[in-house]
Amino acid sequence: MTERDALIRAFIDKSDWAGARVAPLAGDASNRRYLRLRDPASGETAVLMDAPPERGENVRPFVEIGRYLGKIGLSAPRVLAADMEAGLLLLEDLGDDLFANVIPRDPSLENSLYCAATDLLGTLHDHPPPPGLAPYSPALMADLAMLAFDWYHAALADPAPDTRASAEAAMRAALQAHASDADVLIQRDYHAQNLLWLPDRAGDARVGLLDFQDAMLGHRAYDLVSLLQDARRDVSRPVEDTMLTRYIDRTGMDSAAFRTAYRVLGAQRNLRIIGVFARLCIRDGKPHYVDLIPRVWDHLQRDLADPVLDPLARILEHSLPRPTPANLAKVKAQCPTAPAR
Repeated sequence: MTERDALIRAFIDKSDWAGARVAPLAGDASNRRYLRLRDPASGETAVLMDAPPERGENVRPFVEIGRYLGKIGLSAPRVLAADMEAGLLLLEDLGDDLFANVIPRDPSLENSLYCAATDLLGTLHDHPPPPGLAPYSPALMADLAMLAFDWYHAALADPAPDTRASAEAAMRAALQAHASDADVLIQRDYHAQNLLWLPDRAGDARVGLLDFQDAMLGHRAYDLVSLLQDARRDVSRPVEDTMLTRYIDRTGMDSAAFRTAYRVLGAQRNLRIIGVFARLCIRDGKPHYVDLIPRVWDHLQRDLADPVLDPLARILEHSLPRPTPANLAKVKAQCPTAPAR
């Protein structure tokens, strides 16, 4: 038993879940891991989040944002016990019915689930955001978009510094002109592997929320992009178009301006994700993320077709390598052995 395992065991034994059986749950792209606890007598379950501070994790934002989401009637996991300093949380178990699992089992539910997730964003955006959130500014977003150059491009060839700078400037200008509003809470990873279907609950509470600890102040279209231009599963164009219209109709946003902002934010997000997925392979030993890059690239190309993104599109066309099988193989070849936890 490692020192960390002993710490976790002691934390569990001090809670109401002493004696519970412990089994691993699937992790995510972070340094967090998750364990499911099961009471052998009652069969009830809970989830333990293990977020080691020494690996850069901090559970406080999760607790604070989760409390806010719960207060406005949304289904974030309740905190049952916490050791903030150790990075340990015992959470309400919302189950395993992720959108990404439910839809393949019953494709007829896809439209209903996406309607529910879209409507939830409308509700969230009706509420003033909690104090203290940092803004997801055009400058910050443009800088993060350049992860595509810093990790993906750099894995294939050294990007020219002036090209990277030109791309960042073009991205920042588009964001500043068309998507600079930052007046709502954005969860930033609002997609089918972080949303749970809870049909026994009512209204917006039917959508369980996970992985919201990186929330910031941002544009109303940002989480909709995350939902509908999903890096991990294909969302059909009809579903995407229907949900965009549904959100616009519900909120009364200007359709043309909102759709432009959606595509500009899509370009930013997809560039960032391409870089993040390459980084997860090269730095963190997680090569399977490279296999998702072609889908993200396709999203990027659709966004870049908007005329307001022409300056950025022209730069990327001649500078950012396409994710061909050969290029993806080169990225994967730089993936080290997965680090020990």
